[in-house]
Amino acid sequence: MNDLDRVATALRRRPPSCGPVRLVAVDGHAGSGKSTLAARLAAALGDAPVLHLDDLATHEELFEWTGRMLTEVIGPLSRGETALYHPYDWNLRVFGPPRPLPAAPVVLVEGVGAGRRELRPFLAGLMWMERGAEESWVRGRHRDGPELSAFWDGWTVAETRHFSADPSRPFADTLVREREEGYEWLPGPLVAAGPNQIITQCDDSPAAN
Repeated sequence: MNDLDRVATALRRRPPSCGPVRLVAVDGHAGSGKSTLAARLAAALGDAPVLHLDDLATHEELFEWTGRMLTEVIGPLSRGETALYHPYDWNLRVFGPPRPLPAAPVVLVEGVGAGRRELRPFLAGLMWMERGAEESWVRGRHRDGPELSAFWDGWTVAETRHFSADPSRPFADTLVREREEGYEWLPGPLVAAGPNQIITQCDDSPAAN
């Protein structure tokens, strides 16, 4: 069993937090590796559903998506129902047809602001990607290319403003550091190690580029 499998086991053992669902957030700066971690955790959990917050945000509302999250996702999941949310098309600048998000035993939410204060009461876990803002943004700009440079200029300002007003890292139960091979898992700032706490380890999966 590798470390991602051990993490998956620890998450399954946590009590439900949103109706029958264990809602687990993966937060961090843009470009820090959240999507890659969420994908690997989802696979270790047996293809657990993943909600990408980019699907709820828009060009005009980079961080003002809380209402949609509570209405379209949290509400149905808390009742044990499949959520139907409308993903935003960043090219067409419109919301698309509804997409289902099953009320699975573990559901992952990844994106900048996934650990915001309005969502924390519904979370069974909050993971923070332990990579600095500047390094993360450089990675993100490199990934997206020069054609999105203007967007990134606005994004970094908005992200800085968001985390200044509503930081997630102080409330994380797990800090995740990406290594050349795998991850290092550390207890979050305010959480003591417990039976379902993810301990420091490195898994054997390759790190993301």
